[in-house]
Amino acid sequence: MNELLSLVADPAAWAALVTLVVMEVVLGIDNLVFISILSNKLPPESRQKVRRIGISLALIMRLVLLSTIALIVGLTAPVFDLGIVGPVGAHGEPGFETAFSWRDLILIAGGVFLIWKATKEIHHTVDPGKSDDVLEKDKATVVISNVGAAIFQIILLDLVFSIDSILTAVGMTDHLPIMVAAVIIAVAAMLLAADPLANFINDNPTVVMLALGFLLMIGTVLIAEGFGAHVPKGYIYTAMAFSAGVEGLNMLARKRGPKKDH
Repeated sequence: MNELLSLVADPAAWAALVTLVVMEVVLGIDNLVFISILSNKLPPESRQKVRRIGISLALIMRLVLLSTIALIVGLTAPVFDLGIVGPVGAHGEPGFETAFSWRDLILIAGGVFLIWKATKEIHHTVDPGKSDDVLEKDKATVVISNVGAAIFQIILLDLVFSIDSILTAVGMTDHLPIMVAAVIIAVAAMLLAADPLANFINDNPTVVMLALGFLLMIGTVLIAEGFGAHVPKGYIYTAMAFSAGVEGLNMLARKRGPKKDH
């Protein structure tokens, strides 16, 4: 209790909390985009429920992982090494390495899954046709299976993003209460943004393709990080923001286009 009171009275703790909340929200965008795209494949009556379940599972996973911080930090210890190292960069670090930890393997698996899923969705969008994919059937008799398949895929990605999120939190502060508070606030923000984001993506078909492109890029970055290549997150989110800005201008142009004809 004394520790909590001292943290509340410490300006540095509040600064760490605000910084960590911002970082967690930014990291949560990737997770939210995936949940939005996946839930929009379901019948309308199931979408909100799946989004709520997916985000709730993300919160549960993060809190469970926070309770085992020592184990999570231990996931960064190398499990095996293939002995291959890339050229040394300007900062004295190799471009890539093959000393894989459990975290690296999880990131690589998550990246491969994201690329596979995004590629599959892009193919379905470009060439819509009959498919045996459980998330692409329209029969009412498979709604339960659809929801189950969607939740299973969300769980897989929740795990990857949760581990990345918690390792970020551990690297920014040593105080568990600050980590817990930041995670809860960030997931609450995801919960509030889930429906508006999913509806916006669903109502704007071109945004779907842009979001799928984001997932491809995120998957590639996850694989690169799994191989020890350090990709500055600022570059990734700047590219995403620039692309979203260009798409926003395109949407504005399409919206105002018909008015010019009158």
